[in-house]
Amino acid sequence: MSYIVATDVGGTCTDTVVVRGGRDVFIGKAMSTPPDFARGVLDSIASAAATMNLSVAQLLSETTLFMHGSTVVDNTLLERKGSITGLITTQGFEDTLLVTRGAYGRWSGLSEEGLKHPVATDRPAALVPMDRIRGVRERVDYKGAVIQPLDESALCAAVKDLVRNHGVDAIAISFLWGFANDAHELRAKALIKEIAADVYVCAGSEIAPGPGEYERTSTTVINAYAGRVVRDYVTNLGELLKQNGYGGTLLVMQGYGGLLPAQAAAERAVGMLECGPVAGVIGSKMLGDIMHDRNIIAADMGGTTFKVGVIQDGMLEYAREPLVDRFHYSVPKIEVVSIGAGGGSIIHLESGTNVPLVGPESAGAFPGPVCYGQGGTRPTLTDVLLLIGYIDPTRFLRGTMQLDVDAARKAFQQHIADPLGMSLKDAAMGIFRVATSQTTDLIHKITVEQGLDPRDFVLHAFGGSCPMLASTFAAELNVKRVIVPYTASVNCAFGLASADVVHEYSVIETLSVPADLKQVNGLFAPLMSQAQAALAAEGFAADRIRTDWSIGLRYSLQVHEIITPVLADTPLDAAGLERVVRDFEALYEGRYGKGSAYRDAGIEMTQFRLTARGIIDKPAFEPLAIGGTDSTGARVGSREVFLSVENRFGPADVYDFDRLAPGNLVPGPAIIHTPITTIVVQSGQTARMDEYRNMVIGIYT
Repeated sequence: MSYIVATDVGGTCTDTVVVRGGRDVFIGKAMSTPPDFARGVLDSIASAAATMNLSVAQLLSETTLFMHGSTVVDNTLLERKGSITGLITTQGFEDTLLVTRGAYGRWSGLSEEGLKHPVATDRPAALVPMDRIRGVRERVDYKGAVIQPLDESALCAAVKDLVRNHGVDAIAISFLWGFANDAHELRAKALIKEIAADVYVCAGSEIAPGPGEYERTSTTVINAYAGRVVRDYVTNLGELLKQNGYGGTLLVMQGYGGLLPAQAAAERAVGMLECGPVAGVIGSKMLGDIMHDRNIIAADMGGTTFKVGVIQDGMLEYAREPLVDRFHYSVPKIEVVSIGAGGGSIIHLESGTNVPLVGPESAGAFPGPVCYGQGGTRPTLTDVLLLIGYIDPTRFLRGTMQLDVDAARKAFQQHIADPLGMSLKDAAMGIFRVATSQTTDLIHKITVEQGLDPRDFVLHAFGGSCPMLASTFAAELNVKRVIVPYTASVNCAFGLASADVVHEYSVIETLSVPADLKQVNGLFAPLMSQAQAALAAEGFAADRIRTDWSIGLRYSLQVHEIITPVLADTPLDAAGLERVVRDFEALYEGRYGKGSAYRDAGIEMTQFRLTARGIIDKPAFEPLAIGGTDSTGARVGSREVFLSVENRFGPADVYDFDRLAPGNLVPGPAIIHTPITTIVVQSGQTARMDEYRNMVIGIYT
């Protein structure tokens, strides 16, 4: 029997999904172990193996594919623990990284609170300060013609100075028109490797080959800053897996929704940004395909953040201007928006106003919430969920961790309830309301503010904390129903097991529509050859390779483009190109409003992209037989909990998820304890276990 294993490292917990024989799914969960996250990976695998009556070595020795997602790049940037990085750029453009995109850089990425004080805003401190930026003589024009040859002697002198006098161990190369002709960047990269073999080096033409000198430079710098950390991380993890019996390839999740072999991922570290949340959206799409739901709000709340992605008409949405810690980057990434509100988010009172806030600071895995008993002293949302009765202190992580209710109560009373002059119960109810308001506001931002009606969507609630809040905020949104997946608390790991190996390629060329079709198809031909060769080298047969084209289009004299999938037959003919243009105009009006498209302005194609997939066998789930509706056999008691619809405490029946059968109905108010999370069903709602053991909650108002 062969296994597919997927692990996702989060800020608080590390999750594992094991798929056996393409059908049976086993779940593992353990605390993350910063800074040595690999130890948490093994703990999580061991947790899953234990449910299979296997050792870690037995499981990994029979594993054919190991997929992995991690916050390593996000953490490296947020904690400023990356390489000492230098930047080589075109002489005269040394300030590009510091100037950012004009005044926009002063407020991009700020919270609404930060935007209220525009005079106090400033650009984020660059990852590479001015004294580690070097300009060298070289110049290529916008068509790729060499105007000024690369000054190799100046380049070598600059590199030696950066290494010897500034201690850099990573260098980013970003020349002004390097994407139009990469010869200078690649030559510079080769020279740097000759001069300083131990320095991590990357070129913008390989990492972000597109226009926009600031975005391309920022992307390349991020990649250089985190690249060595990622390379060391995946190398060490690969060795650890090998020592424990795994003999295959380590595949690493990317933010665009595909997997890359570890070595390739280390060369494109920036691609790992937000890969965990993206994997959760991929998992939601697969579940949506199974359940025939095409409009999905994918909501994920773990230990540190609340994240939301939208699947509309079965299609994933890609971010227009990805940001990380206020730094722009320009690689494809599935759109996921987030706020610092999770189970581990610290609750505090705003200075001067005493307004209670949830997050963004998090207690993380260590010391974690007060109730963990690991040294935490400041109350978190998890402590509140415990105090309002949603969490059973004896069942956390399958009962492997006993939660300290008294410690949580004392900390919350001291830091929140007493300063507010409220009873503990009233303060806890209020904080729960604050948290659900924050989640509702974020979902409004990604739906209503984008012209989407939540009532047309189902909501997938996953992550360890979201199933406890979702029945409350979904009622406010009037979504069709809430689905808590069987893999709810480990849905990001499940998404990893649902992904393919994916390579992205692109070429920049501006062509007016109508265009020479021979020229258009000629741009894709070398990309196709490159993609097929790469996937073949990774072991994929021709019948396991899928390729998708897309084209960036814009109206003449506009700056921003819309990436439009090519749904016509390829190579393109005149009718196929016309369909692409019509699809572009439909996407344009969907984004900017009906009637905004204006073909008479002229249309330009600016970017030609190829997505190449190596198809991995997905879990093939067999539906279980649907039985009766009676769930009384799964009822294990009752306890007092916060009933949000009625805004009071009252009794709720408690159910054991493992005793429920497909078809069973659980009327609210109710608490359903699963091995990996807790599901709350509010008054007036009913949960039903479907044929795949997902809990489907009907929202009634």
